[in-house]
Amino acid sequence: MSRSTLISVRVSYDIAQRLANLADATERSKSYLVEQALEEFIALQEWQVKAIRHGIRQADAGKLVEHKRALNVLSRWRKRRLRHAR
Repeated sequence: MSRSTLISVRVSYDIAQRLANLADATERSKSYLVEQALEEFIALQEWQVKAIRHGIRQADAGKLVEHKRALNVLSRWRKRRLRHAR
């Protein structure tokens, strides 16, 4: 069994109500839902910080891409995404 600790957080009344409603609808505890939400949020933030740090290291090493080329790649990604969304 993994160890756990208690964290207290102040939220708006609206958030508390929405959480309670979701807990009722999903038959899960509020603690479970908050832990899941925190896990997803933290994982996303960790990924983003890691990617930013990698980009900074790449830039510091002189591994850069011209702005026009970057825009072309992003444009291709966007077009591919739009095709898959249909």
